[in-house]
Formats: sequence, C-alpha cells, structure tokens
Amino acid sequence: MAGTAGTAEGAATATSVASSALSGGPAEPPPHGLGVSLPAADADAKTQGTYPYAADLWAEGLLWAAVLRSPHPHARILSIDTAEAARMPGVRAVVTHKDVPGDAAHGRRVADRPVFASDLVRHHGEPIAAVAADHPDTARLAAAAIAVEYEPLEPVTDPEQAFSAEPLHPDGNLIRHIPLSFGDPEATGEVVVEGLYRIGRQDPAPIGAEAGLAVPRPDGGVEIYTASTDPHADRDLAAACFGLEPERVKVVVTGVPGAMGDREDPGMQLPLGLLALRTGHPVKLAATREESFLSHPHRHPTLLRYRHHADADGKLVKVEAQILLDAGAYADSSSDALAAAVAFACGPYVVPHAFVEGWAVRTNNPPSGHVRGEGAMQVCAAYEGQMDKLAARLGLDPAELRLRNVMATGDLLPTGQTVTCPAPVAELLRSVRDFPLPALPVDDPEEQWLLPGGLDGAGEPGAVRRGVGYGLGMVHMLGAEGTDEVSTATVKVTGSVATVICAAVETGQGFATLARQIVQEILGLEEVHIAPVDTDQPPSGPGAHSRHTWVSGGAVERAARMVRTQLLQPLAHQFGMSTELLTIADGKITSYDGVLSTTVAEALDGKELWATAQCRPHPTEPLDDTGQGDAFVGIAFCAVRAVVDVDIELGSVRVVEMAVAQDVGRVLNPRQARARIEAGITQGVGAALTENLRTTGGLVRRPDLTGYSLPTSLDTPDIRIVKLVEERDVVAPFGAKAISAVPVVTAPAAVAAAVRAATGRPVNRLPIRPQAAVGAGAV
Repeated sequence: MAGTAGTAEGAATATSVASSALSGGPAEPPPHGLGVSLPAADADAKTQGTYPYAADLWAEGLLWAAVLRSPHPHARILSIDTAEAARMPGVRAVVTHKDVPGDAAHGRRVADRPVFASDLVRHHGEPIAAVAADHPDTARLAAAAIAVEYEPLEPVTDPEQAFSAEPLHPDGNLIRHIPLSFGDPEATGEVVVEGLYRIGRQDPAPIGAEAGLAVPRPDGGVEIYTASTDPHADRDLAAACFGLEPERVKVVVTGVPGAMGDREDPGMQLPLGLLALRTGHPVKLAATREESFLSHPHRHPTLLRYRHHADADGKLVKVEAQILLDAGAYADSSSDALAAAVAFACGPYVVPHAFVEGWAVRTNNPPSGHVRGEGAMQVCAAYEGQMDKLAARLGLDPAELRLRNVMATGDLLPTGQTVTCPAPVAELLRSVRDFPLPALPVDDPEEQWLLPGGLDGAGEPGAVRRGVGYGLGMVHMLGAEGTDEVSTATVKVTGSVATVICAAVETGQGFATLARQIVQEILGLEEVHIAPVDTDQPPSGPGAHSRHTWVSGGAVERAARMVRTQLLQPLAHQFGMSTELLTIADGKITSYDGVLSTTVAEALDGKELWATAQCRPHPTEPLDDTGQGDAFVGIAFCAVRAVVDVDIELGSVRVVEMAVAQDVGRVLNPRQARARIEAGITQGVGAALTENLRTTGGLVRRPDLTGYSLPTSLDTPDIRIVKLVEERDVVAPFGAKAISAVPVVTAPAAVAAAVRAATGRPVNRLPIRPQAAVGAGAV
C-alpha cells in the first residue's frame, strides 16, 4: 500500500545509511514498522530464483499428469474408452468420473461442477479424464488416446436465451435473481437518458499457469502442494471428493505466481490427488497456457440496460437498471458478483429512487468467477457512461455533473445500508480534476511513436483527437451478505526474533510484508519471520477483497499485543509502573523516565512467549427479496481521470495518462501501495482496450497470449497518484482500506469516458473496439 512519496522516502533513507557508513560512523538501523516502505518479504528469493513455485517442485518417484478436456462446449457423452491409454508403456493410471470415491461435484458456493464430466459436457475444456505416467509426454499422448464418443448438442451461448432454453444443469439455468427496490417507482426526472452496455470476458492471465504436486501419505491420505489462496476451503473440497476425512488431506501453499483473488482451479488439484491416491506415487501437473485459459474462471461477461432520470440542474432523481451476468457453465462465485453489481449499480452517487434487477445465468460459455472487482467493474463502466450522457444532454462539464451528485459519509446505498465509513468522493474527484493536464505531443517525426498505434501503426497526426474522461468507482471490502469473516494468527518471540504463524496466503498483495511490519511496530523487533502456510494451521479464509489486510492483519496485531503484554507486565510490576509507561523500540525496552533500560532478549531470559488471537469484523446480512440489507463491512472509493489520444480514422487509442486519487484509510507501506495502484490501473487499461477472451459458439478462440492481448509496458500510460486520502476507517485494524481492486474497477470507465470525449461517440462496449472510436458522433 503506498503513497506518492514512498520512493523518495526510501531513497532518502538509503542515502543517509550509505553516507553514515562512508563517513566511518555507525550505520543507522533500517526503518521498520507501519508506514515504512519495507521491502517485500519474498523479494530476495524471487530475484535470486529460489522462490518455491509449484511448477518447480520435485519428489522421489514422481509421475506426471495430463488431463483430457472436452473439445465441445455442449455435448452428450455416449462412451469413454480408456483401454488403449491404459495399455501404453509408462502409463500408471487413468481415472474418470467412475473413479471418484466421494462427492462427484464441487464448487465454492454451489457444488454443481463435476470433477470429471460423466453424462454431459457443459463448456469447452471441461475435464473428462486424467492420466498419470512416468514422463509428461507419455501422459499427454495417453490422454489423447482416450476414446470419447460425443453427441454434440446446440450450445446456449447468449445469456438472454438462457431464460427460455432447456436446463443445462439439474439446478436450472438461473443461478440468482435480485430485484432491488428503493424509493418511489413513480418518480421521474425532467431529463432521461438510456443506454445499453456490454462488458467482455477478462481473464486473470496469471504470469505462472496453474501447477501442483500431490503426494500420498502413509495413512492413506494425500498432501497437495499448490498455489492455493484459500487452502482450508480447498482441503475440505478435496477431502469430500476423495471420500476422506479432512485431517487426512493437507494442502501446502507454494509460491503464488500472480493472483487476482481465488486463482486456483480445483479442477486441476482434484485429478492430481486422485492419481496420487490411485498410484501411490507423487504426481505433478503443470498446466499449459491453453489449459489455464480453458479451465479457470474469468470475469463475468455482462449485459447492462440503464435509464437515468435527473432534474434540470443535473441532480439524479431515479436510476433504473437491468444487469445480466453470464456465469458460464457453473455457479462458482456468481451469486456474490451479482450482489455487488446490483448494490453498486448506481455508483458512488446519491440516488433517491433506484430499481435494479439483476440475474446470473448458466450458459455453455467458459466458466466465470472471482476476478478482482467482480460485479463492481461492470456496473461502473455502465453508470459512468450514463453520467457522460447526462452531462452532454444538460450541457454540463462531466466532472461538475458528478460533483453535484457524489455521496458522502452518512448517505444511503440503494440497498438501504448507511455508508458509515469515510467516503471522500468529492475530494477525490476534485483532486484529479484539478491536476495539471499532460502536454500535447510535439508535431515532430521523432515524436510519432507517441501517436496511437505507435510508429508503425500511426496514421496522420491531423486525425488524432485528445479526450479527457472521468471515472468514479467503489468496491466492498471483505466478504458480504453474512459471510463469517474470521482469521487466526499466532505470534511467537524467542530471543530477539519473532515468528508469525497465519494461514493468510501471500498472493502478491503484500500480506507477508505487512505482518512483519505489524510485529515490528508493536514489539520493536526488526527480525520477523513468516511461517509457511498449510492446513495444519487454523484457517484464515480466502485472499480476496483485501480481507487479509483487515482480518488477518487484525489477528496478527492482537496476537502481537498479547505477547507485548506478557513481556512487559513482569517488568512493570517490578518497577511499580503500568505497561503503558514502557516502550519497545529497536529491540530495547525503556521506561518513560529512563530508569528501566534493557533488551527484549534480556527480558525474556531464555523464555519463549507466544499468543494466538482471532479477528472477526462486525457481521453483515444477506440482501432480502427487495435487495435491501446491510450486506457490506466497508467500502473503498477511487477517482480516475484518463487522458487519451484517439486516431479517429484508424480507431486506435493511446492512453496518455491516468491521474488517480483514492481513499486508503491509512498508508501502511508506501511503496507497496503505489505498486498495487499502478498494477490495478494497468489491469483496468487492459480491460478497457485489449483484454477479451473471445468465443465462437462457445469455443474459445486462440487461448494463448497471442490471441489474448495483455497490455505491455508500451501500453501502460503515465500513472499519476495525485492524492491518497488517509481518513482512517475506525472499525478497521490500522484504519486501512482496500487498495488494489478499486483502481481496476474505475480505470476502464475513465478510459471509455475519455474516448467518448475525444470522438463524441457512445462507446458502450468494453474492450473498446476500433470501429467504436472511428469518426465523430454525438453521445
């Protein structure tokens, strides 16, 4: 979590230490604790190439796995013949749905996804069978040798058709329907604008594809080594499918090579465990990039219809919306995504009357699930498009229209929940609005690389139009709708070294570094170790919605404070003072009057101190039949101003600059905060311009990193972090808010707004297609 001054502060500290060393004086100890840009806990291991990713693991007697996946998006399975594959030299086992000893289906919210398809295939790439062999090539050849007879069926690929189509699943095609009703349905405004918006299928596209290693145990159980972000949930799910007690299945978390929340695919882990149990050997699987695209969940493609009512001054009167999420073949986290979409459908604006209907439906498209900012990102693009339409209709500056409607602390969401946390939306918007605009590119041949499309793709400079657009976004923190958010942590101190034991997974969000900083802050010890994560530890929940900063960080804080009390109480009693009069810093304990001065190691006198604590935020409740309820623990806000250059003849777009202002509650690590915001903005630019996993008739087209276009360093704009509002959320540990998700939510809407401003065209689809930016029109 980071601030604009993070890099400068780090450089100044490094300079002072170096100067002290060169002058012959004692080097100052490096800064530590909260608010400091402490280096990432895993930085050295990653730069030295020793970080333990699952794809690098090895075990004695290792076998290799391969999974046979369906070439059809929808088909009836008539027969599966594994005989030829089983006869191949080097093949040790072949498993299908018949070999699943426990629950045949799994799922994070609804157990509707089979380990292996048995009678029906519901999406392209669905697992049919798995093979274990003594060489990866043998495993792949054996999987290809499995003879499956299919009867192709007509796929349902249009989510609007899912309502009338034959059921794709025994549970039906409708996963959830939320009819939100807030205010007077008869209310109307003097100005009405309507819009239809479509959001594409963004893939998490982690740097490292899924991989795992399963090792059988002497007690008949199995250990699974994988990049899990919710190891206890994965353990319970695997145990149910394997027909084992949870204590006989252990999940050990390896290095996570990039994550957008729940990145792991249980459909990969479960075949691994089954093969290890069947063969009695360790079994490893490293997915290809194509398998990764076909198997893990993607962002929900979404269709949104909006009608905004406003008075003649631009004040919002009523918002009507219909939101349709394409869940793909299985439910996964679609219910949660829909709740966020419906609750935030009006954006961070005061809307007296709101009527929103949301649906999540099954189709034969690739599976959808948790991707950073799910639900909130899709509606942000739509409601901000509506605000631009209103501004154009009323002849108002887009930023001014937004300022007339932004919410503040104490306002109501359309769900009836009061926004009790800090909501400095107006301050955020003014900060990016007033930030100086970037200079126009020089009309010079040497500057043509700055034109949209770059040097080779640049058109005539005279066809380039510059646009400025705004986006205001919001996300909820932690789980929602009654989710029991709880995490457990243990802090141990031996000598002058502290150890944190917590099952919160480091996914790149910086939790391991934060945990070190918390203990340094409270116990004054510089050397803090974070224990590896596995399911022998108490659960800490999934790594999503910035929950580990709040819940797991809160548990570490409480445990550290308990250890501090254990350490200081004997000394305070000995010197007749309260523990509040004692301080710990740089491994030393001192009293307010200087009478007491000793080291932590001396105070311990060879003893080990430890404490275990839990953190559980205040409860939430499910949305009721009218979409009402206090469903969220807290909310974070962001404002983004995008500046783009558009070639209106070619339709190419270059994002010149993104100015960001965000309410973060409290900056805990300036360098990490900056990195998280910059990464979120970049992911949002990808969603706005290039990222879309395309399908034809349910078949994924070119599932690789040439067919799926991620933004590169050349596509990344200048990112200016204009302001971080540190108004602490009093109910959150340290007062900190979510950082990484809300820029992802807001950036695509801002880019689309800027393209509208440059071209005058509606721009109602993400990613923005070239034809949408060609020519000039009226919004």
